[in-house]
Amino acid sequence: MYERDLQDLIRGLRSDAAKQNEARFISQVVEEIRKEIATSDMDLKGGAVCKLTYLEMLGYDMSWASFHVVEVMSSPHFHIKCGGYLAATQSFTQDTDVLMLTTNLLKKDMASGVPADVSAALNCLAHIVTPSLAQDLSLDLIPMLNHTRPLIRKRAVLILYKIILLDPDAFDLCFHRLRERLEDTHVGVISATVNVLCELARRDPERYLPLAPQLFGLLTTSSNNWMLIKIVKIFGCLTPLEPRLVKKLQTPITDLINTTAAISLLYECVRTCIIGNLFQGSSGHSLAKTCVNKLAVFLDDPDQNRKPIRSILRIPLAHDDAVKYIALLALVKIVPAYPHLVVEYQRFILSSISDTDLSIRMRAMDLLSAMVDRNNLQTIVQHLLSQLSPQQDSTQPTASETLARVASGNPAPAPSILSHAYRVDVCRRIIEMCSREMYSNISDFEWYLSVLVDLAYVAGVDVDEGITSQILDVVVRVRAVRAFSVRLMTKIMGDPQITERVRQRNEGGTGILWVAAHVDDPAALIQCLLQQVTLQLPPDVRAAYVLSSTKILGSWATAMATAWDQQDRDAVAETVTKVKELAAALVSDPDIEVQERTVTFVTLLEFMRADILNVKQATTVPVSADSAEPQYPKSLRLIAPMFSAYELNAVATEAQESIRLPLGLDLDFVIVPDNIAYGDQARDVTRKKKKKKASGGGPENIRIGTADCSSSDVQNPYYLGDESTKATALYAVDIDSIPIVSLGSLPLPQERSSTPKASAVVDRIGEMPDEAGGPSSAIVDPSDGGDGSTRGSQAVRVVRSKKKSSKGRRGGVS
Repeated sequence: MYERDLQDLIRGLRSDAAKQNEARFISQVVEEIRKEIATSDMDLKGGAVCKLTYLEMLGYDMSWASFHVVEVMSSPHFHIKCGGYLAATQSFTQDTDVLMLTTNLLKKDMASGVPADVSAALNCLAHIVTPSLAQDLSLDLIPMLNHTRPLIRKRAVLILYKIILLDPDAFDLCFHRLRERLEDTHVGVISATVNVLCELARRDPERYLPLAPQLFGLLTTSSNNWMLIKIVKIFGCLTPLEPRLVKKLQTPITDLINTTAAISLLYECVRTCIIGNLFQGSSGHSLAKTCVNKLAVFLDDPDQNRKPIRSILRIPLAHDDAVKYIALLALVKIVPAYPHLVVEYQRFILSSISDTDLSIRMRAMDLLSAMVDRNNLQTIVQHLLSQLSPQQDSTQPTASETLARVASGNPAPAPSILSHAYRVDVCRRIIEMCSREMYSNISDFEWYLSVLVDLAYVAGVDVDEGITSQILDVVVRVRAVRAFSVRLMTKIMGDPQITERVRQRNEGGTGILWVAAHVDDPAALIQCLLQQVTLQLPPDVRAAYVLSSTKILGSWATAMATAWDQQDRDAVAETVTKVKELAAALVSDPDIEVQERTVTFVTLLEFMRADILNVKQATTVPVSADSAEPQYPKSLRLIAPMFSAYELNAVATEAQESIRLPLGLDLDFVIVPDNIAYGDQARDVTRKKKKKKASGGGPENIRIGTADCSSSDVQNPYYLGDESTKATALYAVDIDSIPIVSLGSLPLPQERSSTPKASAVVDRIGEMPDEAGGPSSAIVDPSDGGDGSTRGSQAVRVVRSKKKSSKGRRGGVS
């Protein structure tokens, strides 16, 4: 019979016939392998296992041949044994049932005098080791650490990592031998030992503190960068547990930073200095400065001016984006402790923002966010805004210029197209940097409001909600900037671009309207607002337009009443009439909220107009000087108190939690327990059950019972019925039986007394109720860096009124 070997199998799979019907070819080959692997010929069995191993690499299952793999592993011939170990490495898993048969086989091969058999057994054990195998073979593996062959010692050390993970008790048995391997004569064995200790020390560093002297000796004598990286990582885990290592490590770490040209080793040194608190004392400060100076050089482009500096510091001249990325990542870790050192290289960091590599730009963004302060905030924000704004220079280089740049080795960079996610991240970082610690980095709030407006224009993404919330928060907290904000928002409301964005995104319009509603000269703005109200705007925005127009008119009317002049009557009446005509067009708005607000606004305007005309007609009547009756129309002061009854203050985050519950109020009390019938319903249900048992429950009884249940459900206020039930209940109510309540005794709103204008301060905490026991508000002057004096502001008092009746309220807000 023809025997197909591994080469024939590979040729057959690559042939055209097999490609046309691969499944048929594979099934034929597997059937041949089943016959071959069942024979007693070890050479034929080993070839069959090799073919199965190849098919397993292609994704076909060979778990059915696990026992035959063990048979091949036990062959005395190395070329057959090696194929069996390879098959076990590829196919055996933790659930393979024949793993227990390999224990004695592995012990025999590890004790063999043939180095090839020992290496094959150790390599297979590293892949198939289980907790039971680790426990059974740990004592046989430890003698391998003293093998005469360095290759065997290195493999034994590496396998100990998995053995200790699966059998932690093996650590006490092999710890002494591992310490000896740190002083091995072969550098490969030492490197393998350091790698194993580095991985184990990350899990339980306290157990490896006794190895610090040997590791420190390797740190000062070794020249292998990869081994030095592992040693530095180990000390990064050990130093927090042993503070005495800080002074010991500062000198060798400084020498490594000054002498190494490997950015990977430099990064690990910086990371170890941070997590190990090596930046302590005078020597620690010099170490931090050395780290920053060395890392900053990697941020600069390798032009002709920087070549001498790079040559002195032993830094390669080749520009590498990976090196720049690692340098930025290391500086991000240093800047929280030493921001003043990183700020010196702000120019290089800002240049990284314009890099073509997105990962470099993101790390530079992290660094800028961490190093921002009152001195560099405006520079950083303006640089980020310029990156978001469209480029003005749209000229393309000519073909000759492009060829010249390529020939000189400096090709033109590809045009940078900012992604949507990147733009969103830049906008959010700008807002976060400016609003950090309650605007502690901002000294000019008018500048910040201008930045928010610019950001709304150049963002190119939907961040209107965040911008609007910031505008509102600044206007509420900083009283001195309110006049500027009103003027700024007034200009924005006249921009068609902003109106179009409000129509498309349904965000941002209400906040801008709220600020603009406090304008002092409202005639043109009211006309602008009411003319922009169309059905294309969302209903809530249209309602905000109408409400803002009402507030603007009320503010203007109050100002006219304060400086009333007999000659202004005609102009005031004309303005009110014009606004009424503009607002009357919205009375028929399809949205009920917009319609209700518009009708209220128009009614107020009609009342004001009639009052103004009446005052005008009564001017011929002489008024005595001692008369307390005002000379201006009293309706001019009708609207403003509706919106300015209380002073505008920020509310503290702990205000709601500081309000004590009224006496006798139990929020955990269950009003209606679950599974309990309401009222007399329990007795009715019991009575119905008895009737049903007596009458047999015919169709007529079922219909009557259903009607009774529906009637009781309608009377139950805690029953949630469907729409049909609600409609039936609505029409079943006797409207004439509803009592009429007189509204004439309701109190009228009180007129707010005028308060003096506050100074330019930031209300960082907000209002607190008097029950909190502390100051009602903390207002900090931004000019003193956040340490100004604390002043009180009028707060909303929560008081309790005496109980008038059993159904009365316990308290109220005044």
